[in-house]
Amino acid sequence: MERNILGLPLLPCCSNPSTGYFRDGFCRTISQDTGTHTVCAIVTQEFLNYSASRGNDLITPVPQWQFHGLKPGDKWCLCISRWLEAEKVGKAPNIILEATHEKTLQYASLALLHLYSASDVF
Repeated sequence: MERNILGLPLLPCCSNPSTGYFRDGFCRTISQDTGTHTVCAIVTQEFLNYSASRGNDLITPVPQWQFHGLKPGDKWCLCISRWLEAEKVGKAPNIILEATHEKTLQYASLALLHLYSASDVF
């Protein structure tokens, strides 16, 4: 059973839009997931603009991948490296701790992740 950063069973992040490396709604990963899509975030316009400026446009729809584009308030499994990059420049979105995979703790401390907790709105 997959676990979250709190050591509890991993909860789904979002099914509409369908997110995660496996597009099953969970922020879980395998070794082939070079981006390590383990952070369940509630995206903001500021983060979406920042991500696009860094070469990852999550706003523009890509119909051939059944991707409708994200808008502020959508939940999405982010790469931990992108989230950390955004955090360093003050543009990291809040995250849902219960839906953020435990592998995230290999890259960021639980204390840092708690600062961005949006779990009370989950």
